[in-house]
Order: sequence, then structure tokens, then C-alpha cells
Amino acid sequence: HVGRGLYYGSYKSPRTLLWAIGVIILIVIIATAFMGYVLPYGQMSLWGATVITNLISAIPWVGGDLVEFIWGGFSVNNATLNRFFSLHFVLPFILAALVVIHILTLHEHGSNNPLGVTGNADRLPMAPNFIFKDLVTIFLFLLVLAIFVMYAPNIIGHSDNYIPANPIQTPASIVPEWYLLPFYAILRSIPNKLLGVIAMFASLLILLAIPVIDRSRMRGSQFRPLNRFIFWVLAR
Repeated sequence: HVGRGLYYGSYKSPRTLLWAIGVIILIVIIATAFMGYVLPYGQMSLWGATVITNLISAIPWVGGDLVEFIWGGFSVNNATLNRFFSLHFVLPFILAALVVIHILTLHEHGSNNPLGVTGNADRLPMAPNFIFKDLVTIFLFLLVLAIFVMYAPNIIGHSDNYIPANPIQTPASIVPEWYLLPFYAILRSIPNKLLGVIAMFASLLILLAIPVIDRSRMRGSQFRPLNRFIFWVLAR
């Protein structure tokens, strides 16, 4: 969804606010997923929480104190779980509110389109076949999700998380969840801890800056061959 918005220039005016809310939704989803992964409190949950929260210690002067404040002690413990559980409960409601705001903002100026035109004369009116097309996509997504949930719930998990959390024994390898692998790769590619953390957060926050960075008058990449080539090279 984000990639499509980048390709077709959906972040450009007058949909800048719509884009910003969408990026915030993405960040909230990642935070909710991370906190939910900690709650089973297996080995991967414990050490994943330890590694991720320790990233805050890279902040000069106050980093160590912030980490202990989040933990509620000197390591990940029951106080940490209580805080993460509370946040994991509250964040979906915030997420639902953001989605409603996202949809309301979308209907203010309408959807973008591959040609990037803004005149209503060049747009197609809403039709039942459009709704049916979207429903087919939704049902296909739910079908694939149901197959994973019912027949292969552990296929993208890690067996070490069935081992109860043990702060004394470090796992042979601390494996991040698949949806956090790009950020883990950024951290591993930069030796300096502080610079790695900055790069990791910048990889998300840069999406908020794109409407300001892109000064082109043409919306999207469909009529910009060089931009389209660069997009596909970097997005692969």
C-alpha cells in the first residue's frame, strides 16, 4: 500500500495529510505487533524485548535511565509485561480511530489514480463492480490468513518461543519476527549503535518527509522513466 502510494505520487498535495496519517498508522501497527510478540514471554519474546528496548540506551545522557523506566527495573520483568499489555490493549483503539480519520481524509479529496489527474471529468463514478472487485481482494486475503491461522500457525514463528523465558540463558540466535527483518538488517549493517538506531527510525520517518522532498510538478512515476527505474531497483 505504501509502495503504491510512492509509485503513483499519492503523497503529493492535496493528499499530504492523508499520507501522513497513513504513515502514522504503519508505525502504530509495528509498535502494537512488537508489544504483542513480547506478551507470550518465551525466550524469543524476552530477548527480543531486551534487544529492542536496549536500543533506547543509544540516546546520549538519558538513554540508560529511559530503558530502566520502560522496564520498571533493571531488566525485562513482570512490570514490563504489565506496561506492554496495557499499551497492547490501548493501541488497537488508537489504530481504529486513526483508520477512521484516514478514511474521512481520503473522502475529502478523493482517491488518487494512475494518471494523476485531478479533474472530476476524467474520473469514473463509483460502480457496484468496483465494490465487488475490492470484496474479492478482501476475501482472498481472509482466505490466506485463515489457512495460516488454522493449518500452519507456527510456519512463520520460532520454536524457541515455546521455551519459557529465562533471563540467565541467552538463545543461540535471537531471531526477529519477519515483519521486523528490514529494520534488523539496517541495525546490523551499521556498526555504530547510535547511528544504526537513527537510521532505523529514519527509514520510517523519511516517509513523512517525502511530500516536502519531492518538488516535481508531475504526480507519480508513470510518466517519469528514470524515476520508475530507480523505484523498481530500490523496491525489489
